[in-house]
Order: sequence, then C-alpha cells, then structure tokens
Amino acid sequence: MIPRSRVTGRAVAYQVFYRLPLPVRRRLVRLAVPKYIVGAVTLVRDAEAEGAGRLLLLRQPPGNGWTLPGGLLEKREAPVVGAARELHEETGVRLSPRDLHPAVPNAIVHDKGWVDLVFTAEVPASTTTFTVDGAEVFEAAWHPLDDLPRLTWPTARLLAYYDIGPLAGQFPPPVPDVRP
Repeated sequence: MIPRSRVTGRAVAYQVFYRLPLPVRRRLVRLAVPKYIVGAVTLVRDAEAEGAGRLLLLRQPPGNGWTLPGGLLEKREAPVVGAARELHEETGVRLSPRDLHPAVPNAIVHDKGWVDLVFTAEVPASTTTFTVDGAEVFEAAWHPLDDLPRLTWPTARLLAYYDIGPLAGQFPPPVPDVRP
C-alpha cells in the first residue's frame, strides 16, 4: 500500500504539471523519457518464387554480411514513407507506400536505444532490376530463404522475429556476448 503522504505528493505534482504551458510540459517529458533512434526496414519477397521463397538482401560496407533494405527516418517522416524511400535509395526499386504492409510484429526494439519499424512487400524478381550506388550498397540480390548467406548480427536477430534465418525459432533472439 502506498503511504497517504506519497499519494498526496503525486497528486499535487500532477496538478502543478498540468497547469504548466504545453511547451514547458513537452520539454519536461522529453528530458525525462528515454530517447530512441527510429528506422524503417522492408522485407521484400520474390512474388514468383516457389517453395520457401526468396528474400531481397543487400551487401553494404564493410561487406562482412548481408542486410535488409532500410535506414533511419527523416524528421517527421511517416515510417511507411521512410521504408519506401530507403528501399528506392538503396536498390532502385520504387514502391508506393500503399504497396508496403506492416509486418507482425511491426516494431522491433533493439538494445542500444533503436527501434526498427518493419514492413513487407512482394515484387516479381523477373521484372525487378536493381540499381545500387556502390558506396552505400555494394550489391543487391535475391537469396533463397532456406539457404541465406552470412547475415550481419542485427539482421539475423531481426529476421528471427519472423522465423527466418539462422536464429529462427529462438525467441527472443539471443544477444551475443561479443559482437561477431
């Protein structure tokens, strides 16, 4: 049971807080709550693939593993718009935000204070051409889901939430003792 004096103190604090001007309340909340970096990621599957299917992966600097198309959201950018923008910037594949669907789960909270909002899409591989810049992305390619290449650790952990990749079936996905 919470002591009466503590309850009264909290009630007074809330009354004072809600009498403050809105900009002051917002600033106080921003100072008190944790901060997160928010990104958007897209799981793009080959619409024509048979069997387990194929997934679009990227090889990015430093090139030690394969990743998913995605990146940080711009200020005030809707997550689905950011996912479509990043997909186009990194692969040349242009999809409307209406073509992207929230994955389940949609938000993956990582350690170190970042959140990925994950979307899915399907495109036909036979008519999809990739355009990579060679600086941010070395290569974009389709990979069979049952024979994925070496993934970066964050990508392997993220895919595990969708029962894909080397950590599939491990929930929650393990956190490494040391970075691979």
